[in-house]
Amino acid sequence: MKSYRKMSAALALAVASMPAIAVADPLVLGHRGASAYRPEHTLASYALAIDQGADYIEPDLVSTRDGILVARHENEIGGTTDVGLRAEFAGRRAVKMIDGVSITGWFTEDFTLAELKTLKAKERIPGTRPGNAAYDGQFEVPTLQEVIDLVRQKEASTGRTIGIIPETKHPTYFDSIGLSLEEPLLATLNANGYNGASDRVIIQSFEVGNLQFLNGLTDIRLVQLTGGAAGRPYDFTLSGDTRTYGDLLSVTGLNFINDYAELIGPEKGSIIPRDAAGFLLSPTSLVGDAHAAGLLVTPYTFRPENIFLPADFRIGANPNAYGDQMGELMAFLDAGVDGIFVDAPDLGRAAVDRFVAGAVPEPASWAMMIVGMGAIGASLRAGRRRRHALAMA
Repeated sequence: MKSYRKMSAALALAVASMPAIAVADPLVLGHRGASAYRPEHTLASYALAIDQGADYIEPDLVSTRDGILVARHENEIGGTTDVGLRAEFAGRRAVKMIDGVSITGWFTEDFTLAELKTLKAKERIPGTRPGNAAYDGQFEVPTLQEVIDLVRQKEASTGRTIGIIPETKHPTYFDSIGLSLEEPLLATLNANGYNGASDRVIIQSFEVGNLQFLNGLTDIRLVQLTGGAAGRPYDFTLSGDTRTYGDLLSVTGLNFINDYAELIGPEKGSIIPRDAAGFLLSPTSLVGDAHAAGLLVTPYTFRPENIFLPADFRIGANPNAYGDQMGELMAFLDAGVDGIFVDAPDLGRAAVDRFVAGAVPEPASWAMMIVGMGAIGASLRAGRRRRHALAMA
């Protein structure tokens, strides 16, 4: 685990002379809820994430045939529900091209909400998380509204403000079949009071065009997700735009993203890469570059099992046993990230609390502090938002 650098006298003097600004603690983002402990994207998973101290919970959103947004990681639900065991739905099995990939299975857009509600969730990776598989068959597929209702109940019972950070999944594909995600998402958020650049909601996407579209419709903060450096947003692939995710994470690309979004959600290896043996290398310049471009950084995904951890933090030979998740998280917090997407929010909460209690930010963080980026708020949009001549459908 890295030790924290002490602030030099010169740096302390420079900071003391700056205008007072608010610097938020790094965010704990419950990735699909508390998916290390319960089947992902279930109300039980979201509730546990909140109980474990997550600042935000993340529902990935897809559409039913009747246009209702539900929480699933993918629109193909054979791997996360019992639909394959349901004889009455055997005829719904199909082969579809999703973002250029042929996928065989059952798809949410071929089910009404009423039909989907007859299914039960199951663990997506039971070999790695057999404890979660014990909950198979107990939980429904929740709607976005049900997720919001849970958050409101938890806010009332705990007195905490709990955020949601929904992701639109395959927006170009859903547009192509007449089930656009953006308008019903905003309608649901607006109906529940999530209608401005508050700290209570953030919207994510791996595509660019739908974020630019949303940027013209709402003041809700937006996150540009990025995958592997050689990959591309699917809407870029269709339009012939040759830029990759790696290009978007360059200084030029980050300034491009700043025109329509407030945050980036990069794959964590773009911040601290691993060598061929799986050990962490030195951090890249991405966090500092993003902060200099006016963007916050919330990498994904931190999972506690050895199979997912850097070699530095694995414990024992069992790939499914928990390793030193705290060590990995502290390395990334030390690198200056503004939030962490975690499958185990209790471990994320413990890491952030430890970091806040004892850490002095690394130099990469000072660029953020100097421009007042610590507090995520409406001021991020002031004077630079590019509006589009669009209206809500």
